Amino acid sequence: MPTKAARSAADYDSQDEANTELLEKLKHLDRHVEAVESGGGGLCSRSAACWQSLKWKSALNHIGLLVSLSIYCGVGGLIFRHLERPAEVERLTQLKDVVKSQRERFMSTILNNTEVNNLNELLSFELAKYEAAVQEAAEGGLLIVADKDFPEPYERWSILQAVFFSSTVLTTIGYGNIVPVTISGRVFCICFALIGIPFTLTVIADWGRLFASAVSVFGKHMPTKPKFTNFIGKTWFYAILAVGFLGVYLAAGAGLLLLWEDDWTFFDGFYFCFITMTTIGFGDLVPKKPNYMLLCTLYILIGLALTSTIIELVRRQYATSWAKLQELSGPMAETLRRLGETAGTGLDYATLQKSVSMPKWSSNKKNEHNSDIAALEAITNAILKEVKEAQNSKPKVLQIVIYESSV
Repeated sequence: MPTKAARSAADYDSQDEANTELLEKLKHLDRHVEAVESGGGGLCSRSAACWQSLKWKSALNHIGLLVSLSIYCGVGGLIFRHLERPAEVERLTQLKDVVKSQRERFMSTILNNTEVNNLNELLSFELAKYEAAVQEAAEGGLLIVADKDFPEPYERWSILQAVFFSSTVLTTIGYGNIVPVTISGRVFCICFALIGIPFTLTVIADWGRLFASAVSVFGKHMPTKPKFTNFIGKTWFYAILAVGFLGVYLAAGAGLLLLWEDDWTFFDGFYFCFITMTTIGFGDLVPKKPNYMLLCTLYILIGLALTSTIIELVRRQYATSWAKLQELSGPMAETLRRLGETAGTGLDYATLQKSVSMPKWSSNKKNEHNSDIAALEAITNAILKEVKEAQNSKPKVLQIVIYESSV
């Protein structure tokens, strides 16, 4: 059995080892702190470089989504062209053959039947058939110019037109000026839209958040705000500013369309841009020049993100205003509720006096405000007194009943 001294020596040795280990850890920590302090500039520079790389990474993510959507749209346009262009050529060839045959038949009837008794009836019959063929050819997309062999004014399923059509599918605009008519084209359109529409909404939401952040940063760093913002509120000012920027964006698009479309006015271009950005897509006005379809597609994609952001800002402001109205509480809200309940039955002065009460002022207020408080109480009491006098001074109503007897 160990003695008391031996146990004390053993405890001392273990304690000494623990202290030695603790000192070594503290020395290691001191060396680590010194290294950090001596290399502080390098750490800061590494942090700045890391932040810069994060900013570039975020920008590349935004651009990468837009580029990926553009590639998807372009590939879809090429497939649509491959599936629909042969059927379009075949349809136009049939329409051209029909109108040419009816035209030759009508001319032959005029030249070879000059001595027939019922010539007028025959000419009317052949003319009606020729007019029907001309109308069908014109609606099918042919120019009624016989000297040029009834040409096609523009290729509906060209590469650029097909890419533009695929963009209208992805953005759910759907002008309806060109549509797939083959079974394979319609099946591909269904699959293309099922995959592409969620992808497009993702890109629009991503760029919408980017625009919203830009609006917020612009609002924070605005040097001077107009004085009327104190009246309408800062959030409403931002919403109005965003709507104004959307108007400028639509006007810029209308100006570009005015340069490319010869028969359009500025209002036509502005109307087309608005109908497009809101995804209404009537299809009554559609660009026909294929040279700038890719630029128009990019303009639409960015404009949809901008429009969705502005609509969301205005919607949030409406929701905030409505929430504030619903959260009204206190004496004034109770007064409005009671006045609404007693509408048409007269104003209850006692209820008004009970509802519109002065706030309880704490005793720790400064003495210099006592006069203002007294004046406010006097004004309130005067208003209540006038309301009571108006209630009591209502004119008496005298009812006179006149009747006749049989005498």
